[in-house]
Amino acid sequence: MQREYVNFANGGVMVTRMALGLGFRGQNDADEAKKTIATALDGGLNLIDCANVYGLGDNRRFAGTSEQILGELLKDRGDRDDIVITSKVSSPIGKGVNDHNTSRWHIMREVERSLTRLQTDRIDVYLIHHFDETVGYEERTRALEDLVRDGKIRYTGLCNYQAWQVVQTLRIQDRINANSLITVQNPYSMLNRELEDEMFPMVRATGLGIMAYSPLAVGLLSGDYDPDRMPESSRLWGSRRSHAFNRVVRGAAADVIRTNAEIAKRVGATPAQVAQAWVLSHPEITVSISGADTVDQMKDNLGALELTLPEDELAKLNDASHRLRLTLDGAGFENDR
Repeated sequence: MQREYVNFANGGVMVTRMALGLGFRGQNDADEAKKTIATALDGGLNLIDCANVYGLGDNRRFAGTSEQILGELLKDRGDRDDIVITSKVSSPIGKGVNDHNTSRWHIMREVERSLTRLQTDRIDVYLIHHFDETVGYEERTRALEDLVRDGKIRYTGLCNYQAWQVVQTLRIQDRINANSLITVQNPYSMLNRELEDEMFPMVRATGLGIMAYSPLAVGLLSGDYDPDRMPESSRLWGSRRSHAFNRVVRGAAADVIRTNAEIAKRVGATPAQVAQAWVLSHPEITVSISGADTVDQMKDNLGALELTLPEDELAKLNDASHRLRLTLDGAGFENDR
């Protein structure tokens, strides 16, 4: 299926406005994970978002299995050259003293491991997963630039950085005549609009793009959760996050979830589609990252690419989520997918 393609921010490569993220928090079966990825690709997506720590069931014991599954699938399909792959480095991948951070030592080791798992000769966009204050900007920036020049990565990006930290990285790249970043990746949804304060103005000024992860606010905007009822224990917010559900899903946050569901009914879409279409309605957002764990979830999410929300419905969503910004600082949604 043909989809709309856009420049990956200020990079020349063209990508679909939705990516599939391979966190696979709710998927423990490798075959089902492959089917989910295949559904995304067959549905027209050409962008897959990985990390060296992603694995089945969001379990660090299985870190790297997402890259391995993707590599096996693309080898079988034979369409690697048509797919844009991102991956990330810096999160802990073991208990060793050098099993984390953004040192040249760690970056150079981990890119080789990711390339092996992905069964490819390059990673199209390589991102620093989290800001690392233990390593200087120049060390990690020069390490990334060396990988670009060696052809092992093609573009660079940052994930979970603050706007000023992104700008500082851009300054270092300019000073050492390195290739510029093309993207930042941070959480953004109707339940977490913090990016609008500083990141949005920064990307408008620099030409960078934003990959928005957790557009469904860790599933709360998927339609699977009723603000007035405690979720079943089989659900994420009814198990590992059950202690936080009643604290987070109340007041203005509950109103956002209800408004999203009501508008979904009126426009003939699902809550997940409406929530992602809202994210994509912002010109600062280049890509929305779907965190689908199953084929059905992926098919549902693809529908967001065909949905244009009426202006009056967008206004209602903006109003509801703006009221939330007055009472909630995003706690509970940051650094999660």
